[in-house]
Amino acid sequence: MKIDLHIHSTCSDGAFYVEEIFQEAKTTNIDLMSITDHDSIDCQERAVAVAREHGISYITGVELNVTFPYLDKAISLDFLGYQYDIGNQELRHKLQLMREHREERARQILEKLNAEFAKESIERFTESDLENIQAKVDGTFGRPHIANYLIEKGIVRDNLEAFDKYLVKCDVPKYPLSLAEASRLVRNAGGILVHAHPNDPHGTSLVNITTDLDQQTNIIEEYMLEYIDGVECWHSRHDEKTTAHYIEFAKRHGLIMTGGSDCHQKPILLGTLDIPDWVAEQFR
Repeated sequence: MKIDLHIHSTCSDGAFYVEEIFQEAKTTNIDLMSITDHDSIDCQERAVAVAREHGISYITGVELNVTFPYLDKAISLDFLGYQYDIGNQELRHKLQLMREHREERARQILEKLNAEFAKESIERFTESDLENIQAKVDGTFGRPHIANYLIEKGIVRDNLEAFDKYLVKCDVPKYPLSLAEASRLVRNAGGILVHAHPNDPHGTSLVNITTDLDQQTNIIEEYMLEYIDGVECWHSRHDEKTTAHYIEFAKRHGLIMTGGSDCHQKPILLGTLDIPDWVAEQFR
């Protein structure tokens, strides 16, 4: 059985439309999957329908970005919501507010970029540039879309340079969603909340606090257990030691264990992880 419970589409920052994702999933013989777009459930109704057409078992998904206070810092962490009711109005309303905030955040990032451009005698971005970026956004507006535009304009060579040179420095805080609120939203919609890629060395994870696995799980024990139902043990950037550690931790606390490639189709990673069949049984 092939399982992938962490995939992104054009409804956030993935490169593939829903139909293309399912075509790839069918080619790679995926049996159970979930599309988990960033702060967006806009594609879920379509995904449920297309999954049925392809005979693939499907779980509703979303990836919520949470502002997590730890000591004197505010850390950005991701949490995956599964099996919620896509018609839940409270969840839909909150995600709409977050979408509006992302658009305002993009404007503020562009203002900061223009301040950097002025130092380098680069032509400033105008309202027209913002419209050009937005025209290429099918889902949730984020920094990757601005990075792509910087590449298109020849200001940077690639995504890495876009972030290293400009987008880290010019960042603006995301919508301040707390873990308690994220948990309440997903659970009230009939779903479960899972801590995403806790030891991802290149992503939004507990690595920003500590790389020590025991310290990471101590943080989860102290601050998160009442709000989460599971943890993502298998991830494309988790090594075997990390996966084993989080499986043991999840079993000890009776948490659901999930896994996924976190595929944005750059490159195509769908179904590349060896996730055991019993993971599917937790959702039945």
